[in-house]
This record gives sequence, structure tokens and C-alpha cells, in this order.
Amino acid sequence: MKQLLIAVIGTNEGSARMKKTAFELGREIARRGHYLVCGGMGGVMQESCRGAKSVGGTTIGILPGKTKGDANPYIDIPIVTAMSHARNAVIVRTGDAVVAVGGRYGTLSEIGLALCMNKPVYGLNTWKIPGIKRKASPRAALDAIERRLPLSQNLRTSPA
Repeated sequence: MKQLLIAVIGTNEGSARMKKTAFELGREIARRGHYLVCGGMGGVMQESCRGAKSVGGTTIGILPGKTKGDANPYIDIPIVTAMSHARNAVIVRTGDAVVAVGGRYGTLSEIGLALCMNKPVYGLNTWKIPGIKRKASPRAALDAIERRLPLSQNLRTSPA
């Protein structure tokens, strides 16, 4: 089975609906044996990590500040950058694919960066712009990601 790094992006805040979608997305990522990478803070990021952890998944947080203590409580691997919003480039570069849940301008910047890097971007109730493959559910997004990404993009199975 392929183990991918799935970047989850979205607002630090968010409605109950967005948080529920983020939780389901994180759970689906982990249930399939993939790793979740995000900005490590609250809102969509925290809920997706909580979902991943609910089924034993692994989470990575690319943090904007100067301390690991800034990470939400569901982050396994905190990466401290002290880069503020500039860390968005690290988040999307790290992911094999990007899934946007809701979001505001920070999310839009991550979407733009991902598209410039030719990363596949899937959207769940997010910005309506060209390049985003809109999906109706976390399961549909993960199905599309697994169909699209070749095994060669999987660092876990590539020779050292």
C-alpha cells in the first residue's frame, strides 16, 4: 500500500461543518495508512489531526512560530519554522497532494503555491478557482488522490 504525505490546508478558525469535514478527512487519511501534514495550529488543522489520531494515524505540523509548544495537541511531529505564513510553501512542498477544507486568504496562498508546484489540489467547500478538483467528501478526495499519484512519488518505498 502506498503511504503518501497528504497536506491538509484550511482556516485556523472555521464553522462546525468545516471542522466535521476536516475530522473526517484526517480519519480517512490515517485509515488508508497515509501521513497528514498541516500547519499544526487550530481549526481545520487541529480537527484533521484529531481525526487522524482517532484511528492511530501520524501527524506532522509545520509551525509558524518559534516553539514546539505552539502545536495543537494532536501533532506527533512538530517542525518549528519561525516563518509565519511563509511556511505555507513548506507545507505544500512536503505534501504529495493537497486537500483544502474551507479557508481564507492563507489557504488561497497555499492553493496558489501548490498549483505553481504542479501539486494536485482537491477542494472540500473551498475556493472556486481553476486548478482545484472539487470533491463532495473526504473519501472522494482520497480516492482521487490514490488514483492519480504513482507509486514512484512515495518516499517510503523508494530506494535510499
